[in-house]
Amino acid sequence: MLRFYAYKNCDSCRKARKWLVANRLDFKEIPIRDEPPSISELEQALSQKGSIKALFNTSGVDYRKMNLKEKLPTLSQKEALTLLNQNGNLVKRPFLIDTTSHQVLIGFKEDTWAATFA
Repeated sequence: MLRFYAYKNCDSCRKARKWLVANRLDFKEIPIRDEPPSISELEQALSQKGSIKALFNTSGVDYRKMNLKEKLPTLSQKEALTLLNQNGNLVKRPFLIDTTSHQVLIGFKEDTWAATFA
């Protein structure tokens, strides 16, 4: 099962949702602002992406308001993951996790998604 964290007004999320439907993939859509990814899901993403910054929506209003460009390098991994878990606006989206393979995709790049599900 795919857990698809998305925001309804996000263009990338809409494109990703359309792609998932067109490719007949079974997924559960979760509103990322209401229910951000769990700490364990974020840890899985971090282990695959290798950088905490890759998990953050660096172009988002909350990221700028919280001055995270300056603060992020000083946060511990636990502090950064907790911040993401408590504020879905900070998570780069769409955020997709395959609960079977534990593969994580962040952001929507059609060629990457196609290769992952080939």
